[in-house]
Amino acid sequence: MRRYSALAIAREALRHHMGWERAWGPRSEPKAEYDVVIVGAGGHGLATAYYLGKNHGITNVAILEKGWLGGGNTGRNTTIIRSNYLRDPSAAIYEKARSLYETLSQDLNYNVMFSPRGVMMLAQTEHERRAFQRTAHANRLQGIETEWVDPTRVKALCPIINIKGPRYPVLGGLWQPRGGTARHDAVAWGYARACADMGMHILQQCEVTGIERAGGRVSGVQTTKGRIGCRKLALIVAGHSGVLADMAGFRLT
Repeated sequence: MRRYSALAIAREALRHHMGWERAWGPRSEPKAEYDVVIVGAGGHGLATAYYLGKNHGITNVAILEKGWLGGGNTGRNTTIIRSNYLRDPSAAIYEKARSLYETLSQDLNYNVMFSPRGVMMLAQTEHERRAFQRTAHANRLQGIETEWVDPTRVKALCPIINIKGPRYPVLGGLWQPRGGTARHDAVAWGYARACADMGMHILQQCEVTGIERAGGRVSGVQTTKGRIGCRKLALIVAGHSGVLADMAGFRLT
Protein backbone atom coordinates (compact mmCIF):
# COMPACT_ATOMS: atom_id res chain seq x y z
CA MET A 1 0.00 0.00 0.00
CA ARG A 2 1.36 3.38 -0.96
CA ARG A 3 1.66 5.68 2.05
CA TYR A 4 0.02 9.09 1.99
CA SER A 5 2.31 12.00 2.85
CA ALA A 6 2.90 15.68 2.08
CA LEU A 7 5.60 14.61 -0.37
CA ALA A 8 3.20 12.25 -2.16
CA ILE A 9 0.59 15.03 -2.46
CA ALA A 10 3.18 17.40 -3.93
CA ARG A 11 4.39 14.74 -6.37
CA GLU A 12 0.86 13.95 -7.54
CA ALA A 13 0.05 17.64 -7.89
CA LEU A 14 2.79 17.84 -10.52
CA ARG A 15 1.16 14.88 -12.30
CA HIS A 16 -2.33 16.40 -12.10
CA HIS A 17 -3.25 13.75 -9.50
CA MET A 18 -3.37 10.99 -12.11
CA GLY A 19 -1.11 8.58 -10.24
CA TRP A 20 -3.20 7.79 -7.17
CA GLU A 21 -4.05 4.11 -6.73
CA ARG A 22 -7.33 2.77 -5.37
CA ALA A 23 -7.65 3.12 -1.61
CA TRP A 24 -8.56 -0.55 -1.41
CA GLY A 25 -8.59 -3.06 -4.22
CA PRO A 26 -11.84 -4.47 -5.63
CA ARG A 27 -12.71 -8.06 -4.78
CA SER A 28 -15.67 -9.44 -6.70
CA GLU A 29 -15.46 -13.14 -5.81
CA PRO A 30 -14.86 -14.58 -2.33
CA LYS A 31 -12.58 -17.47 -1.45
CA ALA A 32 -14.16 -20.78 -0.45
CA GLU A 33 -13.28 -20.34 3.24
CA TYR A 34 -11.85 -17.86 5.71
CA ASP A 35 -10.69 -18.06 9.30
CA VAL A 36 -13.12 -15.25 10.16
CA VAL A 37 -16.12 -13.84 8.32
CA ILE A 38 -17.39 -10.48 9.55
CA VAL A 39 -20.85 -9.42 8.44
CA GLY A 40 -21.13 -5.63 8.26
CA ALA A 41 -18.63 -3.28 6.62
CA GLY A 42 -19.39 -0.28 8.78
CA GLY A 43 -17.10 1.36 11.31
CA HIS A 44 -17.41 -1.38 13.91
CA GLY A 45 -17.13 -4.28 11.48
CA LEU A 46 -14.07 -2.84 9.77
CA ALA A 47 -12.48 -1.91 13.11
CA THR A 48 -12.99 -5.49 14.30
CA ALA A 49 -11.21 -6.79 11.21
CA TYR A 50 -8.40 -4.25 11.54
CA TYR A 51 -7.62 -5.06 15.18
CA LEU A 52 -7.84 -8.81 14.52
CA GLY A 53 -5.03 -8.29 12.04
CA LYS A 54 -3.03 -5.65 13.89
CA ASN A 55 -3.23 -7.07 17.41
CA HIS A 56 -3.66 -10.80 16.78
CA GLY A 57 -2.17 -11.47 13.35
CA ILE A 58 -5.45 -12.87 11.97
CA THR A 59 -5.64 -11.72 8.35
CA ASN A 60 -7.52 -14.52 6.55
CA VAL A 61 -10.66 -12.46 6.98
CA ALA A 62 -13.62 -11.48 4.79
CA ILE A 63 -15.85 -8.50 5.56
CA LEU A 64 -19.26 -8.87 3.92
CA GLU A 65 -21.56 -5.94 3.19
CA LYS A 66 -24.98 -6.23 1.58
CA GLY A 67 -24.80 -2.62 0.40
CA TRP A 68 -21.73 -0.43 0.16
CA LEU A 69 -18.92 0.17 2.59
CA GLY A 70 -19.94 2.54 5.38
CA GLY A 71 -23.44 2.93 3.93
CA GLY A 72 -25.36 2.01 7.08
CA ASN A 73 -25.28 3.72 10.46
CA THR A 74 -21.69 4.82 9.84
CA GLY A 75 -22.81 7.04 6.97
CA ARG A 76 -25.78 8.48 8.88
CA ASN A 77 -24.63 9.13 12.44
CA THR A 78 -23.31 12.33 13.95
CA THR A 79 -19.68 13.38 13.86
CA ILE A 80 -19.40 13.78 17.64
CA ILE A 81 -16.64 11.92 19.51
CA ARG A 82 -17.25 11.79 23.26
CA SER A 83 -17.23 9.54 26.30
CA ASN A 84 -19.27 11.64 28.75
CA TYR A 85 -21.81 8.92 29.46
CA LEU A 86 -23.27 8.08 32.85
CA ARG A 87 -23.19 4.34 33.44
CA ASP A 88 -20.13 2.59 34.85
CA PRO A 89 -20.42 -0.52 32.61
CA SER A 90 -20.10 1.58 29.43
CA ALA A 91 -17.58 4.16 30.66
CA ALA A 92 -14.40 2.19 29.93
CA ILE A 93 -15.31 1.16 26.40
CA TYR A 94 -16.48 4.65 25.43
CA GLU A 95 -13.32 6.25 26.82
CA LYS A 96 -11.16 3.62 25.09
CA ALA A 97 -12.94 4.37 21.80
CA ARG A 98 -12.55 8.13 22.27
CA SER A 99 -8.83 7.77 22.99
CA LEU A 100 -8.29 5.72 19.82
CA TYR A 101 -9.34 8.72 17.74
CA GLU A 102 -6.42 10.78 19.04
CA THR A 103 -3.90 8.80 16.96
CA LEU A 104 -6.21 7.08 14.47
CA SER A 105 -5.18 9.15 11.45
CA GLN A 106 -1.53 8.34 12.11
CA ASP A 107 -2.23 4.66 12.82
CA LEU A 108 -4.21 4.22 9.59
CA ASN A 109 -2.18 6.70 7.49
CA TYR A 110 -5.54 8.17 6.52
CA ASN A 111 -7.01 11.51 7.59
CA VAL A 112 -10.19 10.78 9.57
CA MET A 113 -10.48 14.54 10.23
CA PHE A 114 -10.49 14.20 14.00
CA SER A 115 -10.75 17.63 15.61
CA PRO A 116 -10.40 17.56 19.43
CA ARG A 117 -12.21 20.86 19.90
CA GLY A 118 -14.17 19.64 22.93
CA VAL A 119 -17.84 18.74 23.39
CA MET A 120 -20.30 20.76 25.48
CA MET A 121 -23.87 19.71 26.23
CA LEU A 122 -26.04 22.62 27.37
CA ALA A 123 -28.54 22.53 30.21
CA GLN A 124 -31.58 24.78 29.80
CA THR A 125 -33.89 23.26 32.43
CA GLU A 126 -33.39 22.35 36.09
CA HIS A 127 -33.85 18.69 35.19
CA GLU A 128 -31.03 18.87 32.64
CA ARG A 129 -28.79 20.71 35.09
CA ARG A 130 -29.22 18.02 37.74
CA ALA A 131 -28.71 15.23 35.18
CA PHE A 132 -25.52 16.76 33.76
CA GLN A 133 -24.09 17.48 37.20
CA ARG A 134 -24.75 13.85 38.11
CA THR A 135 -22.96 12.73 34.95
CA ALA A 136 -20.00 15.02 35.73
CA HIS A 137 -19.67 13.43 39.18
CA ALA A 138 -19.97 9.92 37.73
CA ASN A 139 -17.37 10.67 35.06
CA ARG A 140 -14.94 11.97 37.66
CA LEU A 141 -15.28 8.71 39.60
CA GLN A 142 -14.78 6.81 36.34
CA GLY A 143 -11.54 8.70 35.65
CA ILE A 144 -12.97 10.51 32.61
CA GLU A 145 -12.08 14.18 32.19
CA THR A 146 -15.47 15.90 32.26
CA GLU A 147 -16.75 18.87 34.24
CA TRP A 148 -19.85 20.92 34.93
CA VAL A 149 -19.37 24.56 33.84
CA ASP A 150 -21.51 27.55 34.81
CA PRO A 151 -23.02 30.03 32.29
CA THR A 152 -20.04 32.40 32.56
CA ARG A 153 -17.64 29.59 31.61
CA VAL A 154 -19.98 28.50 28.80
CA LYS A 155 -19.79 32.01 27.35
CA ALA A 156 -16.00 32.06 27.73
CA LEU A 157 -15.64 28.74 25.93
CA CYS A 158 -18.09 29.69 23.17
CA PRO A 159 -18.31 33.52 22.90
CA ILE A 160 -20.80 33.40 20.01
CA ILE A 161 -23.49 31.72 22.11
CA ASN A 162 -26.47 33.62 23.52
CA ILE A 163 -26.86 32.36 27.09
CA LYS A 164 -29.81 34.64 27.94
CA GLY A 165 -32.59 32.82 26.18
CA PRO A 166 -34.93 34.04 24.75
CA ARG A 167 -37.23 31.38 26.28
CA TYR A 168 -34.79 29.05 28.03
CA PRO A 169 -31.56 30.62 29.33
CA VAL A 170 -28.43 28.49 29.50
CA LEU A 171 -27.96 27.25 33.08
CA GLY A 172 -24.58 25.65 32.43
CA GLY A 173 -23.10 22.77 30.50
CA LEU A 174 -21.38 19.40 30.63
CA TRP A 175 -17.91 20.04 29.16
CA GLN A 176 -15.53 17.37 27.89
CA PRO A 177 -12.42 19.16 26.63
CA ARG A 178 -10.91 16.06 24.98
CA GLY A 179 -13.99 15.27 22.93
CA GLY A 180 -14.46 16.53 19.40
CA THR A 181 -15.61 15.59 15.92
CA ALA A 182 -14.48 13.21 13.18
CA ARG A 183 -15.69 12.07 9.76
CA HIS A 184 -17.14 8.61 10.35
CA ASP A 185 -17.18 7.75 6.66
CA ALA A 186 -13.47 8.60 6.53
CA VAL A 187 -12.94 6.29 9.52
CA ALA A 188 -14.56 3.46 7.56
CA TRP A 189 -12.44 4.19 4.48
CA GLY A 190 -9.26 4.33 6.55
CA TYR A 191 -9.99 1.00 8.23
CA ALA A 192 -10.93 -0.54 4.85
CA ARG A 193 -7.64 0.61 3.31
CA ALA A 194 -5.63 -0.85 6.19
CA CYS A 195 -7.58 -4.13 6.12
CA ALA A 196 -7.07 -4.52 2.38
CA ASP A 197 -3.35 -3.86 2.83
CA MET A 198 -3.23 -6.80 5.27
CA GLY A 199 -4.76 -9.05 2.60
CA MET A 200 -8.32 -9.10 3.91
CA HIS A 201 -11.20 -9.23 1.44
CA ILE A 202 -13.95 -6.61 1.49
CA LEU A 203 -17.00 -7.93 -0.37
CA GLN A 204 -19.63 -5.30 -1.12
CA GLN A 205 -23.05 -6.10 -2.58
CA CYS A 206 -22.76 -9.46 -0.79
CA GLU A 207 -25.84 -10.13 1.34
CA VAL A 208 -25.99 -12.99 3.82
CA THR A 209 -29.08 -15.10 3.19
CA GLY A 210 -28.41 -18.00 5.53
CA ILE A 211 -26.05 -19.25 8.23
CA GLU A 212 -24.86 -22.88 8.38
CA ARG A 213 -24.16 -24.78 11.57
CA ALA A 214 -22.42 -28.12 12.09
CA GLY A 215 -21.50 -29.81 15.35
CA GLY A 216 -22.83 -26.95 17.45
CA ARG A 217 -20.81 -24.25 15.70
CA VAL A 218 -21.15 -21.99 12.69
CA SER A 219 -19.46 -23.47 9.64
CA GLY A 220 -20.31 -20.99 6.91
CA VAL A 221 -22.74 -18.52 5.43
CA GLN A 222 -24.92 -18.52 2.33
CA THR A 223 -24.67 -15.25 0.41
CA THR A 224 -25.74 -13.69 -2.85
CA LYS A 225 -22.19 -14.47 -4.04
CA GLY A 226 -22.45 -18.14 -3.02
CA ARG A 227 -21.42 -20.15 0.01
CA ILE A 228 -18.51 -18.93 2.13
CA GLY A 229 -17.04 -21.22 4.78
CA CYS A 230 -15.63 -19.84 8.04
CA ARG A 231 -14.18 -20.93 11.36
CA LYS A 232 -15.58 -17.91 13.21
CA LEU A 233 -18.47 -15.61 12.35
CA ALA A 234 -19.00 -12.08 13.66
CA LEU A 235 -22.32 -10.32 13.19
CA ILE A 236 -21.75 -6.55 13.39
CA VAL A 237 -24.84 -5.16 11.71
CA ALA A 238 -26.39 -2.89 14.34
CA GLY A 239 -30.19 -3.08 14.26
CA HIS A 240 -30.14 -6.01 11.83
CA SER A 241 -28.34 -8.26 14.34
CA GLY A 242 -31.52 -10.03 15.43
CA VAL A 243 -32.40 -11.00 11.86
CA LEU A 244 -29.01 -12.64 11.29
CA ALA A 245 -28.97 -14.23 14.73
CA ASP A 246 -32.29 -15.89 13.88
CA MET A 247 -30.63 -17.40 10.80
CA ALA A 248 -28.08 -19.02 13.11
CA GLY A 249 -30.75 -20.32 15.46
CA PHE A 250 -30.14 -17.81 18.24
CA ARG A 251 -32.68 -15.38 19.60
CA LEU A 252 -31.23 -12.18 21.01
CA THR A 253 -32.85 -10.88 24.19
